[in-house]
Amino acid sequence: MSDRPLKLLLVDQDPIFRLGLRVALEEFSNLQIVSEAQTNTAVLQILAEFAQQDPTSINLVVLELGNNRSINSQQLGLQLCRQLKAQYPNLPVLLLSSLQDQGLLLAAKAIGIDGYCPKGTPVTDLVAIMQTVANGDTYWYGLNDTTEESPPSPNLPTSPSPHRFLTRLLENWRLSGNAQINANLAAITTKLLVPGQSILERAVLAGQQRELLAARWLINHLLTTSTSQSEQINDQTESQGVEQLPPPVENIPSDRTIIPYTPSLLSPRALQATLFTSCINKLQFPLQNITDESLEIDILRSDKKRELLYLILQKVADTLDELRSSQIEIHQLPEIKNAILYELWKEVVTDFFGKFSRVKVGNNQVEIVSVISQTSGVVQTGIMNKIPLLVDLFSYLLFQTDLTINNTNLSAGSFEANQNAEMLLENLLIQVGNAVIQPLLNYLGDIEDIKLNFYDRKFIPTRDIERFRNSLSWKYRVRNLVTEPKAIFESRYELFVFAPRGIAKTSIYAPRRQELEELSGIPLGVTLGLEFNDAIAPPLKSLLSFLGSGVVFLLTKIVGRGLGLVVRGILQGIGSISISEGKNKKN
Repeated sequence: MSDRPLKLLLVDQDPIFRLGLRVALEEFSNLQIVSEAQTNTAVLQILAEFAQQDPTSINLVVLELGNNRSINSQQLGLQLCRQLKAQYPNLPVLLLSSLQDQGLLLAAKAIGIDGYCPKGTPVTDLVAIMQTVANGDTYWYGLNDTTEESPPSPNLPTSPSPHRFLTRLLENWRLSGNAQINANLAAITTKLLVPGQSILERAVLAGQQRELLAARWLINHLLTTSTSQSEQINDQTESQGVEQLPPPVENIPSDRTIIPYTPSLLSPRALQATLFTSCINKLQFPLQNITDESLEIDILRSDKKRELLYLILQKVADTLDELRSSQIEIHQLPEIKNAILYELWKEVVTDFFGKFSRVKVGNNQVEIVSVISQTSGVVQTGIMNKIPLLVDLFSYLLFQTDLTINNTNLSAGSFEANQNAEMLLENLLIQVGNAVIQPLLNYLGDIEDIKLNFYDRKFIPTRDIERFRNSLSWKYRVRNLVTEPKAIFESRYELFVFAPRGIAKTSIYAPRRQELEELSGIPLGVTLGLEFNDAIAPPLKSLLSFLGSGVVFLLTKIVGRGLGLVVRGILQGIGSISISEGKNKKN
């Protein structure tokens, strides 16, 4: 048996049976029922939540396939098995069922279910079977096409030596402490990755992170056993400032390996659902712009801004479904990227404003969608085509490819990959929202019906609208001439993301060599100026420092002393005159 807790999700329609099994399994210290579910929908929801929160939360699903009274229930059980194995192919599933129908069991095995044993199996034998299935083996009790006919007897020591008992006790304490510390450390690391935090908030989080790393180092050294040496190496590395996640499963000794439930096991659709769920949760944050850069969506009321972003997210999901159904191949994405963005933008414009919505302009009634659609070329060139790493994001969501961000290859489904994919998705939503509102501001921005239905109250006056449009105009001039060339030269992309305090801005590293080679005119001059500054800055700073030291020496040691002597002489002369005048008066 493994010293690491085997974490179970128990699925059964009978609450009395679940309660009895929980009570029986609580006698085993290395077993833990982390959650229970009664319906198929609840199972999928629980797994999606745990996939987002902690990748090692569940090691094994224990599932009742159905009941003898309802064929429909049995078919629904098989359908759930298909969904589980489609979305989480490496998550072990054990059927603990009263059913003994050979056809149903063979169908479940064909789907990919890992094992079966009947209800009524002795608890000690059941625990051994659970461990067997969780370790990656299969167990099918009484099935004709398998040679296994009876549950394996658990291989537990009957009379452990005192030394072995003490070793196991210390190891259990160490693992329990590390589990709590790792959970808190992962939560703090996640918070540190959130943009838009104040310096004080980041300093507090960094301090808590250092305290947790120190606590883990102490636990691993005070409760050291022969099985924990590899984890001490990881702690020493982290205590020197390297931020890492909890040790990977490969570092666990082979006699206690459990197949973990990790996001990398998710199917592309499940991976998409995880990212979209997180994005929906973030849309509950305040949506005010906390950056130093104006955004077109800033003019919208909060409810309209949230409605627009929700709509874009829904249309992105629809676009992904259409791409899957058309069986698009990964090498085709760069070719159709602009077409995908155009269709996305057009559908959002139509649904957000209403296909036949009209406003009065002068003496005429004009369709909002028709006016906005005429500017598609300008919007696509100025905003849509500049959305960064869109092909990488769609490849990640459609084909579960790895991401290369900040000069690092991130495995699909890993925590870091999901974090970066989430930022790319959030930036896509915000930029498409800007592209939807920009033509409205340019052509229908001062129409009273538009103001009444869409604008924030502070932008109702015409003067404020004009001021806002001028700010946006200057933003694009500065971005095209200065900000974007600088970002290209520094090989980074700036992204807008959802933060707890509002819409924030962050940046990620990515190669932009081709764009750098295509620069010309003023943008090229900006990059050459930056390069010249980088080349001349160090020697110029040294020269100025040397000259500054010389000037300070001249002023303090020579001029200062000279002036001091002159002033001193003047004061002494004035004093001598005063004394002589006093003597003359007495005489």
